[in-house]
Amino acid sequence: MKRLFVLIPLLLAAVILAACGANGSEKSASNKSKGDVIKLTYAFFAPAGTFPAVQMEEWKKRLEERTDGKVEVELFPGGTLLEANNMYDGVANGTADIGLSSTSYEPGRFPLLAISDMPSGYANAKSASHVTADLVEKYPPEALKDFKIITTFATEPAYIQSKKPISSIGDLKGKQLRIAGALTPIMEELGAAPVGMSQAEVPEALQTGVVEGYVSSREILKDTKLAEMVGYTTDYPLALNTFIAVMNKDKWDSLPEDVQQTIDELNREMTEFTGDYLDNHVQESITWSQETHDLEIVKLSESEKKSWDDRLSKMQEEYVNKVEKDGQPAKEYLEDMRSLIEKYNEQFN
Repeated sequence: MKRLFVLIPLLLAAVILAACGANGSEKSASNKSKGDVIKLTYAFFAPAGTFPAVQMEEWKKRLEERTDGKVEVELFPGGTLLEANNMYDGVANGTADIGLSSTSYEPGRFPLLAISDMPSGYANAKSASHVTADLVEKYPPEALKDFKIITTFATEPAYIQSKKPISSIGDLKGKQLRIAGALTPIMEELGAAPVGMSQAEVPEALQTGVVEGYVSSREILKDTKLAEMVGYTTDYPLALNTFIAVMNKDKWDSLPEDVQQTIDELNREMTEFTGDYLDNHVQESITWSQETHDLEIVKLSESEKKSWDDRLSKMQEEYVNKVEKDGQPAKEYLEDMRSLIEKYNEQFN
């Protein structure tokens, strides 16, 4: 009996120790699992809610789902980590693992993409996104050779949005319009007086008369409520903004093969998603602007449209010749671009 009383406490002690050991193992496994999660940071300069930031949210969601939580992505929109002027450099030095920026914000750094950003007859954002993605794949930008390209997409072409109707070259003469940097020579060619400023400055500039309008893709009418301040949109497609998201090359090389494969699968998926999303959003914006603020769409006459086409086509050809002389395959690029525009306009219009 004595021996039994001695054995019982020993058995209980063994059970407790075993349980503690099991709990410790579970905690250790849990901590190891947590430690194995791959964390990526993704930066962008414009606010959450803008269409490129919507793309970021969707990319994050799809990647995290398909890797079963093996990857977690932290988003930094609104310039909270990197701004437009240092986005690619910031990814190169590891400030962010991934960065999204518009190549047209860096004139001269992407000479071939500047050709396809010019007015070229894109039907919509979906067509433009597929054209630019194909071109980036065939002609990888030299400036991004030390990065992993994650995805490529584009805006719809920019349109003139103004306080007074603009339906001719004469109406444009000397007109002060806010533009993004790459649009400066285009608007000068059409006789306008382009004014460079950030999009955030536009509402006050319109109110004070510093500008009489701006040139941008049309989702902005609703997204920033600018339809309250401009009454007219000229129905003539101008330049694109091309967006390319890149990952730090060392970070890419450190990822497991299955995660790399998933990211590669998402590349063209996000081209498709973003073009589709933006086209639907643009239509929603135009309808809202017409119904809420009586926005008018101004049509060009056939002769006026031909005049604009001739000027801008000549300008594009001159730029192509210059880039070709600099040793780039600009003429081949232009031919491919025109063929792709025809293909995707027919597919998505």
